[in-house]
Amino acid sequence: REGSAVHDFFHSERIVIGTENVRAKKLFEEIYKPIQAPIVFCDIRSAELIKHASNSFLALKISYINAISRICEKVGADVEKVAEGMGYDTRIGKAFLRAGIGYGGSCFPKDVRAFITLAQEIGVPFRLLEEVEAINREQRLVVVRKARELLWNLKDKKICVFGLSFKPDTDDIRESPAIEIANLFLKEGAKIKCYDPKAMDAAKKLLTGVRFCRNPYEAARGCHLLALLTEWKEFKALDFARIRKLMQSPHIVDGRNFLDPEALRKLGFVYRGIGRDI
Repeated sequence: REGSAVHDFFHSERIVIGTENVRAKKLFEEIYKPIQAPIVFCDIRSAELIKHASNSFLALKISYINAISRICEKVGADVEKVAEGMGYDTRIGKAFLRAGIGYGGSCFPKDVRAFITLAQEIGVPFRLLEEVEAINREQRLVVVRKARELLWNLKDKKICVFGLSFKPDTDDIRESPAIEIANLFLKEGAKIKCYDPKAMDAAKKLLTGVRFCRNPYEAARGCHLLALLTEWKEFKALDFARIRKLMQSPHIVDGRNFLDPEALRKLGFVYRGIGRDI
C-alpha cells in the first residue's frame, strides 16, 4: 500500500511466491524467514491470479458498499451503521466497507480491468467485475449530483475541493476519483479552488482552469460549496467555524463520510454525505 509500504513489507499477512524451482523455493524461504508470515508457494499463473483476484475482491467490496449507500439514501438508512453492523461479522470483515467516491490509484483500476479483459479473451465473461467497474464510475457522479441538488445550477458557482490524491498520505493522483470529480465540476461550468497537502504539483498537470491554494482557508474563501474528496487527517482538525464565515454559502458534500455531520450542522452548514443523508 502506498504510504505504508515498509510497514506492510515487515508485517505481511501472507507472502505469495510463484515458482516451481526447488532451489528458488529454499532461497525464498530463507530470505523471508524473518518476516514470520505464511508463505504460499504455487505455480506462476496461480500467483498472478492471486494478485488480480485479491485486488478485484477488495474493489468489489468498495463497489458493493457504494451500491448499498444508494439504497440507504432511498430508504432513510445510514450506510455507516450498515457497514459497521456488517463488519462485525468475521466472514465479511470491516476492511474496505467504506462508502465514498469509489476506488482509484495504480492498482485496483488496473487489476480489475486486466481481470475483465482476461476473462473476455478466454471466453469466460466476468460480469460481476464489469458491474463493479460500472458502479465505481457512477460513484463519481454522486458527488456532482449532490452539489447540483444543493446549488441547483453549478454554472459560475465557486466550489472548493479538499483533497486531490486518490487516498491520504500520498501525492499519487493516478486515476484519482478526486481529479475526475473536479473535472466534472469544471464541465458543469463551476469555478474551482483546490487544496491538497501533497498532490497539488502533480494535479496541475491534469487540472487546468482551477486555482490551487496555499491552505484550506484560502480555498474556502468566497465559495458556495466545499467538496471533501480525500480524507486527509488535517481536514478533520480544521476550524470549520472560521470556514463557515469565509464561505459565501455553507454547503458541504463529504465524499468520504469523514467529517462529523452533527457538529457541522450545529455550525450552520448544510451537510451531505454518502448514504447517510438522514
